[in-house]
Amino acid sequence: MELHVVNTGFFKLDGGAMFGVVPKTLWSRTNQADENNLCTWAMRSLLVVEGNRIVLIDNGIGDKQDAKFFSHYYLHGDDSLEKSLRKIGVSPHQITDNFLTHLHFDHCGGGVKYGSHGQYEMAFPRATYWSNKDHWQWATVPNPREKASFLEENILPMQELGQLDYVNLESKSFLPGFDFITVDGHTDKQMLPKIQYKGRTIVFVADLLPSVGHIPLPYVMGYDTRPLLTMDEKATFLEEAAREEYILFLEHDAVNECCTVKMTEKGVRLDQTFRLDEI
Repeated sequence: MELHVVNTGFFKLDGGAMFGVVPKTLWSRTNQADENNLCTWAMRSLLVVEGNRIVLIDNGIGDKQDAKFFSHYYLHGDDSLEKSLRKIGVSPHQITDNFLTHLHFDHCGGGVKYGSHGQYEMAFPRATYWSNKDHWQWATVPNPREKASFLEENILPMQELGQLDYVNLESKSFLPGFDFITVDGHTDKQMLPKIQYKGRTIVFVADLLPSVGHIPLPYVMGYDTRPLLTMDEKATFLEEAAREEYILFLEHDAVNECCTVKMTEKGVRLDQTFRLDEI
């Protein structure tokens, strides 16, 4: 198995929204805000090469939306989905699978693009796009709280163009050495890939743990639909991650690609940070 980091760019979100009830005096120790209280976040995907399968986990925000939409998120940086894939030596046509942790716009917007005549096209024309039936229903009939995060143009073309499929939520197995777990605090049936690599277990933690600054249990996003459930899910997961020495792959941390955690007298805390290629 091969793993490659795919950086799709940076964006900004309000620090208060990203840390919920935690005061700025605390969260700003790890995530500095600008003069508008905005913090920088990565949109970091992971490419998994296993046999004849080339699997991309999530795909960033894309470029379909209008200037007004993007003005809220301050996209910046030199990276893009296509540029990062090109550096790895993989073309969009070679992607066989796009595994989507969930369907919020910053995780799936890069999977659909405009064609030459303004029509929707799939960014990976030969790929199967993977969600699960429960989350698909949640995203396509959205609740008022999440409606602004589930954009039809990012989601429905997968089905309309015949490239959508669903994983089996009972087996939670995707490929040899590639399983996943589900969590429901952020959004219903978010999927976190759990990958066996070089004798270690890597978990793509997506929005259960956006950054190392979110490791303490109360540091929960205001975007979460069920924040108390997120805290319970984090507690269970982080204890297991510390005990089993998991490597956590961080999708949104602007600085750190990977980390490990350890048990302390104050609970689970950050242990080490490092790049994926340092494993």
